[in-house]
Amino acid sequence: MSTTKKKRHGDEFVAVQILQSFVSSRRRRHHHFLPPLAAVSGCFLLLLLLLLALLLFLCPPINTSLNNGANVEKDGIFRVPMSGGSLGQNLWTSNQYNSFYGCSNASHGFLASFNEKNRMKAADTKNEPNRYLLIATSGGLNQQRTGVQAVELTKFDYRLSNRLDSDLQKLRCRVNYHALRFTDPIHEMGIKLVERMRAKSKHYVALHLRFEPDMLAFSGCYYGGGHKETKELGAIRKRWKTLHVSRVESSRPSYTYIIILTMKNPQKERRQGKCPLTPEEVGLMLRALGFGNDVHIYVASGQVYGGEDTLAPLKALFPNLHTKETIASKEEIAPFSSFSSRMAALDFIVCDESDVFVANNNGNMAKILAGKRRYFGHKPTIRPNAKKLYRVFQDRDKMKWEEFASVVRKFQVGFMGQPNEVRLGRGEFHQHPLSCICEKSHLFQNRGKIDGEKSSNNDMNDEGLSEDEQDWAETGYYGEDENNGGRKYSDFAQMNSEQPEIEEMISDR
Repeated sequence: MSTTKKKRHGDEFVAVQILQSFVSSRRRRHHHFLPPLAAVSGCFLLLLLLLLALLLFLCPPINTSLNNGANVEKDGIFRVPMSGGSLGQNLWTSNQYNSFYGCSNASHGFLASFNEKNRMKAADTKNEPNRYLLIATSGGLNQQRTGVQAVELTKFDYRLSNRLDSDLQKLRCRVNYHALRFTDPIHEMGIKLVERMRAKSKHYVALHLRFEPDMLAFSGCYYGGGHKETKELGAIRKRWKTLHVSRVESSRPSYTYIIILTMKNPQKERRQGKCPLTPEEVGLMLRALGFGNDVHIYVASGQVYGGEDTLAPLKALFPNLHTKETIASKEEIAPFSSFSSRMAALDFIVCDESDVFVANNNGNMAKILAGKRRYFGHKPTIRPNAKKLYRVFQDRDKMKWEEFASVVRKFQVGFMGQPNEVRLGRGEFHQHPLSCICEKSHLFQNRGKIDGEKSSNNDMNDEGLSEDEQDWAETGYYGEDENNGGRKYSDFAQMNSEQPEIEEMISDR
């Protein structure tokens, strides 16, 4: 039996050896395939890693949450184009501008009524015993702002009535737009600045940017600067203790007293369109209106609150920004730099001669420029419809650029310096001198009549609200929600300053 076991174990041992020999031979037979297989596997692994890297680059981070969804939309949806696009219109001229002209009866004798010292000679004018002329000369550019005021003694008002006789209205135009002139040094330097802008580009835009600290403090608006902004602008507001009144209720009388004396309600001011647009908002408005990043812009401004950081978004949209300091030498500017009114006068000339004038506010200088540009051919003059635009700017991160631009263009209808934007007799006269503007056709032969018929022009804006309508608009009864006639935004343009006489005192522009 032991012999049988030994034989069985011997057979098993032989079988194992045969199996090992077979396996070894198989390994030796396929060993030459291993290097190519290793190379193929390495290439496949490398391609897989490259594909994963590409997917990680294109896809958003894995930790993206709902909280930062707005930022993702801003980067992915609200992309501001570099070009203004093709809107099918000429950006540098107004529609039908050739059909209108200034008709204030400014004869050659009237225009030549200055001697070599720029003093007016006696003019052949009609005298009225119960009327007189008052030339306002105090403060800044008041000579250009108000020109000659022809008033009746029966009523005193800060702004002159628009319902004067046509001959008196035209007299105001003759003085404002023909007789009043800058002194030779100011005029000559202003023309030099204009020529240098023309040398840079065939067309240029002039931007009157009111964003100085005192302007923002006076407006009572808030621009997101936190405690620093509140403290700095609050210190400026203390110079006018009763300037801003806010309807804030508080259980602590002392706290209420501080609020009443130093601030307005910033949100209410913005809703009513009384806050100047930021430089970034002006840039977005211009891009939406069709102006590309190759446009040259002359910036007429004082010291901008926030400095270069505030201007950076505007420069990113329009790199070709210029000021009188950048296109003129220090020696050329020196005779004017110590006088804010003279510096403002230089800006006035460059803005007046520009192809397109745009303002971020509705202040005095912007108004007189708008009136003069209307009188001399309705040159494009863009004033922001701030009361409607504020919410568009606020919600822009939730919109695609095409939608944003379309809404901006819609809201700016009636605020572009086109003819017939305001009814005759409405609005401030030095901004809308309609009694002095005639149409070449015979359709509006009675244009000079103050009580002319109401126009049905759809491009007409609402700046000419009556005093009662303005009071109603101030109270908010012209609602801003979608339930008010299906309109999401308010249909009424920004109102005048509550205390314009104070604005005159602090503003050189």
